[in-house]
Amino acid sequence: MAENIDKFKDQLDAAAKLLEILPKKELVDRKTIVVCMSLDSVLLTDFICKGLGLSYEMLFSEQIFAPNNPECSIGIVSETEDIVLDDALIRAFNISYDFVYGEAHRKYEEKILKNVYKYRKGNLLGKLKDRNILLIDEGCETGLTASVCIKTLMGLKVKSIAYATPVIATDVAASLNDLVDEIYMINKIADFIDVDSYYTKKIAVTSESIMSILEESPYYLPLQKQQGEKNNAI
Repeated sequence: MAENIDKFKDQLDAAAKLLEILPKKELVDRKTIVVCMSLDSVLLTDFICKGLGLSYEMLFSEQIFAPNNPECSIGIVSETEDIVLDDALIRAFNISYDFVYGEAHRKYEEKILKNVYKYRKGNLLGKLKDRNILLIDEGCETGLTASVCIKTLMGLKVKSIAYATPVIATDVAASLNDLVDEIYMINKIADFIDVDSYYTKKIAVTSESIMSILEESPYYLPLQKQQGEKNNAI
């Protein structure tokens, strides 16, 4: 039987509902740094950071796909070149690990570095050691992206990690619960379809609109200095 789940109107509706359940005072008191997990999540993350009054960073990652099947994700690599793999799929398709690691490095050089230069002006991920982190994602189907971001943050020796998403698969929520200090979610779904299925009509975002949000936001850490210089010039 299909689950009766109310869809979010769009990312801003999802962000508003997620904001309602987040412990604002606790997050602010702990001087939490919010980390946006994908370009698709920028709209949602910026809205939440405005509501919390907290700054955010971006953490870039790219999926690794099976050869001859560009829709089958077998792993993911982050901007620190941390990798999380779906070993069951890799074995099932008899995929060489040399291929997987080669693809991971290619995605890092061709896509992740490009995003770092474009959206963070070439700067490395901010200093997050000993900071409390709130990871935000617009939806979680497999947990691969969340897992690689958590792995990366652990490698950076952050103090704590909370994870927030409007919609998540039930089994993934259970597995991530062992990796983070807290999970905040609106809908936990057993028979998960895909993230877009739980939004009535998502607001379309382009690289230009994302860049505009980041450049105009007073909450996006990598460009805050640039924002200050712009305001002083007015």
